Amino acid sequence: MRLGGRLQAAIEVLTDIAARHRPVPDALKDWGLSHRFAGSGDRAAINNIVLDALRMKLSHAHVMDGDAPADLAIGVMLRQWGMTPDALTAALDADKFAPSLPAASILAARLARGLDGASDHVCADLPAWLVNEFARGFGVGWIAEAEALALRPPLDLRVNSLLSARPKVLVSIEAEGAAPTRLAINGIRIPAGEGPARQVAATSEIAFARGWFEIQDEGSQIAARLVGARPGETVLDYCAGGGGKSLAIAADMENRGVVHAYDSDRRRLAPMVERLKRAEVTIVDLIDRAARLTPLLGGMDRVLVDAPCTGTGTWRRRPDAKWRLSAANLADRTRDQDGVLDSAAAFVRPGGELAYVTCSLLPSENGDRALSFLARNPTFELLDLGSRWHAAVADDTAVLPQAPAGPGLLLSPHRTATDGFYFAAFRRKD
Repeated sequence: MRLGGRLQAAIEVLTDIAARHRPVPDALKDWGLSHRFAGSGDRAAINNIVLDALRMKLSHAHVMDGDAPADLAIGVMLRQWGMTPDALTAALDADKFAPSLPAASILAARLARGLDGASDHVCADLPAWLVNEFARGFGVGWIAEAEALALRPPLDLRVNSLLSARPKVLVSIEAEGAAPTRLAINGIRIPAGEGPARQVAATSEIAFARGWFEIQDEGSQIAARLVGARPGETVLDYCAGGGGKSLAIAADMENRGVVHAYDSDRRRLAPMVERLKRAEVTIVDLIDRAARLTPLLGGMDRVLVDAPCTGTGTWRRRPDAKWRLSAANLADRTRDQDGVLDSAAAFVRPGGELAYVTCSLLPSENGDRALSFLARNPTFELLDLGSRWHAAVADDTAVLPQAPAGPGLLLSPHRTATDGFYFAAFRRKD
């Protein structure tokens, strides 16, 4: 497929997403099944156009004088992929499958005007109703934070220290630009591609099959490290999901001790079985029934709550979620977070710790929830994370990313070049 065909395909996928309110992967999969002639390079390019369009949906619509899927896709070409109006027009004129295009002079005029007259939330590509949350969370720098969420993310790997080491994995993988992460001690970063470039298929590497690494964002790696788990301890991962943090914590514990991994949705635990085998992690106990948690009450050295949240910190990877989020969704999540924190606290032993993590950037889900928990649970006290931060990251000169609103630490694409993660920790006093 030439550029015109790829662009038309992306427009069709964007139309399907808008009309049926579908997640991007579902719409892309259906398009691929009905267009089997498309090669892997074509599918990758179409995927990139769709995701880039959704990352900058509002600003593209403003510049292009329209928010139709074709406007957004053309905006991607001009504003993100670096094509000039003349070059784009020439490329599409030669392709019978290409969508229609305004004259190059019109496109040039729109680009020259840019974002003049646009409101702040449009410049930031942020739903208008979330402006107050971002402004409260980041102050005058909120637009820069939102803009960073509209960029393509890198691919981060976590080296499994039980089986390998970072230099060994770097030599073993074929990925242009792969380098050690700045903060995560066992991390490797593969830069995001540009334009139609395909993402590196890291899970096809022999090193992955050998269990030498897992796919895990640098921010998630740091959050797991901040839990502070030590060899021989007993840890409960109360919202384990697919188990990325359980695996990282088990490696930090050198496969000594116990990590109980529980999730209220037992189906989410199933992928962990294969992951544990591949990583040769032997200390993780999968718990798929709430009744099995009872013997653990009041006995855990550390409890991790990787809480259900809006996922605003992952919008670089899932930009469609940005436009589906509502105030009602946020209210539901904060209620869930209060409930899961209170439930998890019952498993912490006297002197033990409770860690609270979200992949959200919103203060309503982060510092507000930490303070609310302390108000309801006076037997817990907030931990100072300064020394733990410097012990957890590779660059011990890195500035402590104190949450701008409330207690805890906040990682973000703009502040730490990671996905967005919030971390707070509490100690049980009695």
